[in-house]
Amino acid sequence: MPLPSAPPAALAALVLVLPAIFLPASPALAVQVRPIDVEAAPRPEVSATRARGPVEVDGVLDEASWAHAPVIDRFIQSRPDRGMPLTEETEVRLLYDDETLYIGVEMWDRSPDRLTIPSLEQDFQSGNSDIFGITLDTFLDRRNAFMFLVNPMGAVKEAQDFDDSRYENAAWEGIFDVQTRVHDRGWTIEWAIPFTTVRFDPDREVQDWGMQLMRRIRRNNEEGYWAPLDQRDRIHKMSKAGTLRGLTGIRSGRNLLIKPYALSARSSPGAAPAEWTWDGGLDLKYGITPRMTMDLTWRTDFSQVEVDQEQVNLTRFSLFFPERRDFFTENSGVFNFGDISERNYRSGSSLRDFTLFHSRRIGLEGGQEVPIVGGGRLTGRAAGFEVGALSMQTRAAHGLPDENFAVLRAKRTVGGFGDVGAIFVNRQATDGAGGYNRTYGAEANLQPSRYLRINSYLATVDDSEIDGGSNWAGRVWAGWRDDFWNVSAGAKHVGDSFVPRVGFVRRRGVRTGYATAGVHHRPGASALNEINPYVEVDWVGDLDGRMLTRTRSAALSVSFRDGSRISANLTDNFERLDAPFAVQGDAVVPAGDYAFREVALSVGTSAGRAVSGGARVSTGGFYNGDRTSLSLDGLVRVSYKLALDVSAQRNRIDIPGAEPFDADVYGGRVTFAASTTLFTSAFLQYNSFTDDLVTNLRLNVIHAPLSDLFLVYTERRNRAGERRTERFLSFKVTKALAF
Repeated sequence: MPLPSAPPAALAALVLVLPAIFLPASPALAVQVRPIDVEAAPRPEVSATRARGPVEVDGVLDEASWAHAPVIDRFIQSRPDRGMPLTEETEVRLLYDDETLYIGVEMWDRSPDRLTIPSLEQDFQSGNSDIFGITLDTFLDRRNAFMFLVNPMGAVKEAQDFDDSRYENAAWEGIFDVQTRVHDRGWTIEWAIPFTTVRFDPDREVQDWGMQLMRRIRRNNEEGYWAPLDQRDRIHKMSKAGTLRGLTGIRSGRNLLIKPYALSARSSPGAAPAEWTWDGGLDLKYGITPRMTMDLTWRTDFSQVEVDQEQVNLTRFSLFFPERRDFFTENSGVFNFGDISERNYRSGSSLRDFTLFHSRRIGLEGGQEVPIVGGGRLTGRAAGFEVGALSMQTRAAHGLPDENFAVLRAKRTVGGFGDVGAIFVNRQATDGAGGYNRTYGAEANLQPSRYLRINSYLATVDDSEIDGGSNWAGRVWAGWRDDFWNVSAGAKHVGDSFVPRVGFVRRRGVRTGYATAGVHHRPGASALNEINPYVEVDWVGDLDGRMLTRTRSAALSVSFRDGSRISANLTDNFERLDAPFAVQGDAVVPAGDYAFREVALSVGTSAGRAVSGGARVSTGGFYNGDRTSLSLDGLVRVSYKLALDVSAQRNRIDIPGAEPFDADVYGGRVTFAASTTLFTSAFLQYNSFTDDLVTNLRLNVIHAPLSDLFLVYTERRNRAGERRTERFLSFKVTKALAF
């Protein structure tokens, strides 16, 4: 389909104004060349080279072996000038011996003093930084990979990625050695990744692995790949990766990791003094087969995990809080089932709206910790299936009995056409009372063509306390996303008795419909990256077909070459309340039908700058009243060691019959990294809606690979005095032992 030669007249008028606000410019290439077609370009290959002697990882590529390794020096931009060479030269060399893969990278830079280095923290925000990255598809299945990123000061971020870029396990950590060096011609990386860190099939005499390499030059908002990609794809899109060939004679190790911990804590639920308590526990990870991993945990503790961020809830429905505990975030993508969001597609719903397994149901109740005795998890691939099994046992607390939580998951790829799968989730009281909640689900996620996605599922619940009603849920969604069009539609049914007690469902007893259409126009102007106008319609009705909610939106989003953005949105809402809705105190919305509109404008600066931020303002109706909202966020990087992150959300609500009131949340975080192994942070939040003040102070020392020391202080204070002040101080040490 031919693309329009210019945006519509209304958009063109706006485009003429926007560059006056944001005036980024991309450096010109010294030699003008024609861009390549990144979609049609062949996938590159490189042969592995054995090291001719020892390699010392010191950030200097001075060993003789490096001179004999093939040089990878062709990196193609995905953004901002798709298909063009990177504006700075990059040279990558690969070596290996029986135990280790070595990566040596020279990244030339004409302005090394302008490198963007936001942090020394592990798992830093990689989108805000100059980085080099590598992904390794060790089974060459073109779907799953290990990802490693590093910035110029040696901060690292690693993850596992699954299902061709659909899911990421950011909690995964690997053992490796990396040294970087910034010099007057750019920066250098020397990297050693032991083969015991990644999993592969040791029965294959010759190892061929999928591989992608990437460099980001953040000040130019520039990304370049060895295997060319479009800007909508990421480094872990392994179906479009290149290939590393000819690894021979490498050893995988026993893949056993034991991680004990010791803990001392002091908890004060009120003004009364508290005594110190002592505890300990153990985590174990074992590679049963090259593709199957078992994780065991005993006396599990999460005291080092950062507190949840405060949220304002002005809706009638429960808020979704993400999982932050490492044991549950690791390999969590294996257990995802529900309203899956495809990358780059608008779907109108996500796992935050409907998921059959939400691990926060285990060990947490009403924000309070429920003791976890222990449990285990098995994840990996067997007989052509991706499988997952989990079992956790909790002790009685907060009115809950002793309970066991079990999940069984299986999924199989169907010849490149997509995948089908099933899940079973069981929550069972183990105190002899016999209470249970069981969820069954089946799904099909299909990819009939390069641009078309079809997702569907069917699920049912069996609960010992619920009898009657509609106890099933189902969804079908289809989306088309190419370089220009972004179109999708879907429908969903959720029964009024569909209550998965280990999942999260925002609304029950409803049928929903969703449709959207939009375009992505890339004008090629000096300042603009992409113009994206689109419309959306979201409809919710009850099981009898009565409309409960309808949202119609028209929006325009514009992104710029340096990463800045601006968007505008007009929304037309309808809400039907069958019962009064208490927003706060005496601010009550009566039962009835309400139609109201809202307009919003948001802007954001490039995250690659030392000072960056964003703002969103919206105003309009709110049921039978009015609401004006303002959200601000800002980041000040004093240096790569010190940063200040602030946020503010202010909501002014005016409901007839009640005094106007404010519902605000303010937060601030200071982070200081003395090195890549010593981090401190202070986090302060205030929620005016609940009048809660939360303080969280953390010290983290990585004293050995995968081994940490944590000192954490958390305080939650209700300034109105309606709840007691809670204080918690803990000292925790972990030590990883790899075999």
